[in-house]
Amino acid sequence: MGARFNEAGRGRNVFSQAIRPMLLAAGQDDVGRLRWDASADGCARRGGAAQSGAMPYAPALPTIAEAIQASLSPVFMLTGIGALLNVLTGRLARVIDRARVLEERHPALQRDDRTRAADELRRLARRMKVINASLFLAVASAVATCTVVGMLFVGALTHYHIGQWVAFSFILAMSLLIAAFVAFMVEVRLSIHAIRVRDELLR
Repeated sequence: MGARFNEAGRGRNVFSQAIRPMLLAAGQDDVGRLRWDASADGCARRGGAAQSGAMPYAPALPTIAEAIQASLSPVFMLTGIGALLNVLTGRLARVIDRARVLEERHPALQRDDRTRAADELRRLARRMKVINASLFLAVASAVATCTVVGMLFVGALTHYHIGQWVAFSFILAMSLLIAAFVAFMVEVRLSIHAIRVRDELLR
């Protein structure tokens, strides 16, 4: 019995010695495969990151459509500013024509008429200053509005966060437009006071 156990133990030792190199080789192959897969995965990730970083940013079509929709309100505001500029330009032209007529008649007028003509010329000069100020404010508001439209598209086409600048430019455009309307109201009041019929002509 002892001899049999000894032979069985020897057989096991021989089998273990014969199979151990095979197991070690298989283990090294598995480790190598794992290392190869990990390195390939890392290279693929780095390559994808490099490709994603190298590709330029291309906005989607819905993003551009949203930018166009957002710019519609400033565009309508530009239309109103254009109408205001047209009115102011017409009023300024009439004031200038009236001032030129009075300047031509001034040397030939009597003393009383000359005094009234000088007073009217002063009012006309004041109206021209107010109209010019209103024109300047309206044009500045139009420039700020165009800046808003441009920044809306810049923000949509790039990664820049310029929301605060867009809001500031729109507030500035509205403030300038309000000031232009106030100046226009002042000019209307001046024109109403200038157009007065003398009492002696109504008798």
